[in-house]
Amino acid sequence: MTIFHCSGCGAVLTPPLTLLSAVPEPPPYEEREQGTRRSAATMPRGHYAIEPEPWGAPYVPYADDEDGPAQRRAGWKADERGLLKSAGPRSNVVLHPEDAPGLEFLAEASMGCCSGPVGDRGLNRACRCGQPVATLAADCSTVYELHLDAGSVRTGDATS
Repeated sequence: MTIFHCSGCGAVLTPPLTLLSAVPEPPPYEEREQGTRRSAATMPRGHYAIEPEPWGAPYVPYADDEDGPAQRRAGWKADERGLLKSAGPRSNVVLHPEDAPGLEFLAEASMGCCSGPVGDRGLNRACRCGQPVATLAADCSTVYELHLDAGSVRTGDATS
């Protein structure tokens, strides 16, 4: 089991978590949480997985609209430049948002139509020391998952 810590101050960010071999596919769009319209969580509580593909900001234009959505488990993204793909970090640690309860909201996060963070503008959650460490996606238009930034966290063994 693994515990994640802030690389800035060393604070514990998660309880002991068990590694899954891959990030599961999110529940179908139709399966929304009662009262929130938010998608059910991609990751089960108490687990994490490593996202090998780029995820999150920045986004870059691409010419071929046959390549799929902007990033895995999320929808299409476009702006005045055309269709966009994530050129964000790889190796994010994906977990259930409630497995990192002490993270603080960063005011510069973009909010979606249902007042949840979309997670498309980069890190939107911080350690209590103020260091940005994660991106929460939690609006009706996206998945419900937390991405710990691999460069902002470090791991520790739960038995030590």
